Amino acid sequence: MEFLVIAIVLLVAIGVFRYFRQRNYMKTLTEEQFREGYRKAQLIDVREPQEFKKGHILGARNIPVTQMKQRLIEMRKDKPVYLYCQSGSRSARAAQLLHKKGYEDINQLKGGFKKWSGKIK
Repeated sequence: MEFLVIAIVLLVAIGVFRYFRQRNYMKTLTEEQFREGYRKAQLIDVREPQEFKKGHILGARNIPVTQMKQRLIEMRKDKPVYLYCQSGSRSARAAQLLHKKGYEDINQLKGGFKKWSGKIK
């Protein structure tokens, strides 16, 4: 029983640490904030191609998080990056990878594509 409590406390501590560390290099934007800046940025949908084909934000490029390392050459470090996935977890993973590769202006859509109410294709 004691081990279980320690394990749970440790998992919560790791989660909190990751959350605050992520806030240092990635901004999570509301839909309104996202809308204000995504046209001047690189808008990247990090979902898989079959999800992208079913619907995506108008103007987005599909670079799945699973292919991102191989496709970094398609993205510029001097322009803001606006990421989204279905709910937010994959775009957070993509942001972590981009941060490690030297990208600085990284933004994520809060709640992901399922919360988007704007124009889609």
